Amino acid sequence: MLELLACPACGGSLARDDGEGLACVACGAAYGAPGGIPDLRVPSDVVTEAVRGFYTVAPFPGYPPRDSLGSLRARAGRSEFARLLDCAIPGDARVLEVGCGTGQMSLFLATADRAVVGADLTRASLELGAAAARRFGVRGVTFVETDLRRPGLREGAFDVVYSSGVLHHTPDPRASFASLARLARPGGVVVLGLYNAWARVPHRIRRAVGRLSGFRWVPLDPVLRDRAAEPARREAWLRDQYMHPEEHRHTTREVQGWFRESGVEYLRTYPDSLFATEPLEGGALFEPAEDDWGLENWVAQLSWMKSLAHEGGLWVTIGRKKS
Repeated sequence: MLELLACPACGGSLARDDGEGLACVACGAAYGAPGGIPDLRVPSDVVTEAVRGFYTVAPFPGYPPRDSLGSLRARAGRSEFARLLDCAIPGDARVLEVGCGTGQMSLFLATADRAVVGADLTRASLELGAAAARRFGVRGVTFVETDLRRPGLREGAFDVVYSSGVLHHTPDPRASFASLARLARPGGVVVLGLYNAWARVPHRIRRAVGRLSGFRWVPLDPVLRDRAAEPARREAWLRDQYMHPEEHRHTTREVQGWFRESGVEYLRTYPDSLFATEPLEGGALFEPAEDDWGLENWVAQLSWMKSLAHEGGLWVTIGRKKS
């Protein structure tokens, strides 16, 4: 996986040093790799460090008790989006998940001959992902501790760059996307999941009500209800959704503007922002939508207040890096 990593200080190639760490062949900077997880971080801003500390306390999303590779794949199989993503990514692709958390999606995608890199700010989360990879016998994934502002990842090296639920927790999501897009190769695909400004409205109402009780009672949250018997995972969801120190919300038009600025051709959204479309099948997730009508997009986002509210109003936008 070394050819997919880079020195966060200068962008140079990395090589293994005499110990367990890595060294930059260009500037000579040395980086540790405790537990086999390279530490490719450089000093960051106050907000980023606050987010990092936040997830150190409660890594997200965590693993259920007695989890296994079979149960992880079964959970992913119940998600239409995860199934479509898996079908759309070639079996020999180089895949990057930015903000992988505890690594469930990285482990799920590490099938066939794919080379998957799961990158995150928080070592506590990465350690859970690496431990699960060893426990499940998954060999095609490498976890890396790094910051998207100065990533220890090679630009233009990845066939698919996937990031969901991450950029809206950064100080400047627009700049973070520009950094993310540079990691995809020409012709590669960028898959971006963010909180939608409209779909997040029901959640914001729940959060306001929850604050009145000190979050001892949060109404109409199905995830909290489903995790009642799993205190650690329930607490991780509660903190991530209701107590996060940094949160932004976005619209389809805004994100399409980011794509244009970074040389990424817009393909589609998930859920679809068009009316009366046929269900997606096979690799259709990476194919362009039939059209892109602004009014239709806006009305679709209003409808997401109902259809996406149960998981916090997160939607996905997909694009292809221009050659």
